[in-house]
Amino acid sequence: MIQLLTHLTRITWLSGLLLALSLSTVARAAESGSPLPYNYDFSEYVDWLEAVMADKRIPGAAIAIVSREGIMYLQTWGVRHVDERPPITTDSIFRIASMSKTFAGAAATLLVEQNLQSWDTRIMDLFPNMQLGDGRGARYITLKQVASHSTGLMPHSYSNLLDDGVAYDRIKDRFDQIPTVCAPGNCYGYQNVVFSLIADVVEESTGSSYERYLEEHVFRPLGMVTASLGYEPYINNPESTHPHRLVRGRWHATTTNPAYYSVAPASGINASVFDMSMWLRANLGAFPEVFGHDFLTELHEPVIETPYGNYFNRWSGLEKAYYAIGWRVFDFKGLRVVHHGGGVRGYRSEMAFAPDANIGMVLLFNAESNAANDVIPEFFDHLLGN
Repeated sequence: MIQLLTHLTRITWLSGLLLALSLSTVARAAESGSPLPYNYDFSEYVDWLEAVMADKRIPGAAIAIVSREGIMYLQTWGVRHVDERPPITTDSIFRIASMSKTFAGAAATLLVEQNLQSWDTRIMDLFPNMQLGDGRGARYITLKQVASHSTGLMPHSYSNLLDDGVAYDRIKDRFDQIPTVCAPGNCYGYQNVVFSLIADVVEESTGSSYERYLEEHVFRPLGMVTASLGYEPYINNPESTHPHRLVRGRWHATTTNPAYYSVAPASGINASVFDMSMWLRANLGAFPEVFGHDFLTELHEPVIETPYGNYFNRWSGLEKAYYAIGWRVFDFKGLRVVHHGGGVRGYRSEMAFAPDANIGMVLLFNAESNAANDVIPEFFDHLLGN
C-alpha cells in the first residue's frame, strides 16, 4: 500500500512536468508586457547535453530542472548497468557523493534553529576526549567552521585513508595528528572526514542517529520517499544504478568503496533524480513549512572565500567563489548561484540553483566522467542568453 501511494504521489507531481517556465515568472512578464529576464527555454541546453553524453557514451544519466512551483523538465537516459541493460527511470537510485554535504549543512542549521546547538559551539567542548588537530588553536574550532570547511586544518585530511577502505570510526583516533595550517575561521580547507563530525554533533545533541534525524526532518517532510543513507540501503535496493569507470575506451561496472559511506555527512546519501528535484525546490523556498526564509538565508550565506584550484574556478564568468553551510556559493556573470558537485568511484553529479531566477538543476551520472565539469556553466550560460 505504501509503495502504491508513493507511485500515486509521483504521478500527481509528474503531471505538472514540462512547464517550460515558472508560471509566476511568465505571468509577471505577460502583465507588464516586458520580455522575460532570463531564457527559460532549455531545449538547446538539452540538445547540447545529449550530444556530450553521446560523445562520451555515458552509461546512464538523469536530469531535473525545477522552479519553486514545480518540475520544469525531467528526463533520464541510458541504463543502470552496461551489461544487464535495465533502463534508468526517475526512481533509479544514484550515489550523490559530496552533494550529501548539502544535507549535512541543513542538519547542522536545523540544530541551531531548534536551539540544540549554536554556531559557536566548540567541537572539543562537546567531545572533551577528542583532540582535533595538532595546533593550540584547534581547540576553538566551532560547529560553523566544520560545516563551512573553515577549521584551519589541512585540506582533505585522511581522505587517503578512505580511499584505502579505512572507515571513519577507525580514523577518529588520529584526529590529533591533523596538521593545522591556519587559525580556525581564517582559511578554507575542504574536508570529508572532519566534516563528518556533523553526524557526531547531531547524535550528541538529539540522542538519535544521523540517519534517523535526516529521515524525520528532511527526507520525509520533503517527500523524498526513496532517499536513503548508507551502504546497505544502496546495495539492497533493486532500483540502484551501478557505478562505471572507463577502461581502455569502454565503460565497465566497477566496485563500491564502503568507507565513503562511513563519512555519511560527506558522501553517504543515495537518491533518485525525483528526490533531488524536491531537494532543489526546498532550497529555492518551495516548502516554507519545512525550510523557512530565515533558515535558507542562514544556510546559503557565504562564510569563507574559496581559493583557486578547483574545476569550477576555471568556469568563464566566475567572479567570486565561497563556501556557505554545506553549499558552495558563486557570483557567476552577475548572478548569485548556489552549487555543489559530487564524485565518488563510478559516479559524478552536479546541482545548482539561482534564487533570483527561480530555477535550479541537478544532473546525475552513473559514470565517472569529467563531462560533469561543464554542465553547470553551460546551464547558466543558456539561462543568461549567452
